[in-house]
Amino acid sequence: MQFKSLAPFVPSGKNFNASKQFFQELGFQIGWDSGDYVSFENNGCTFILQKFDNQAFAENLMLTVGIENADAFWKEVSEKQLPEKYGIKLSKPIQQPYGKEVNIIDIAGVCWHFVE
Repeated sequence: MQFKSLAPFVPSGKNFNASKQFFQELGFQIGWDSGDYVSFENNGCTFILQKFDNQAFAENLMLTVGIENADAFWKEVSEKQLPEKYGIKLSKPIQQPYGKEVNIIDIAGVCWHFVE
């Protein structure tokens, strides 16, 4: 059996529309939108934003996204002022044993590891 893709369902938190806008500004494009579920994609990397607010679940969910350049990614997110605009948390790039990483805690509280 060969697996072809993985698209996790990610909770939006309290403000579904702000979460949709945040992920678009982060660089994802909407693939489809069925109301309470929205598919996001960037270069084959996909996830489904779900209109769902469960703080305990969101704060215990972590996702890893492979990126080409952690420093450039951090600079781009910082220059767009996404932390100020959406109240997200953004870490500076740090070297980890598995690669250089930038962490984002999104609107719902999900921890995204963007790893070079």
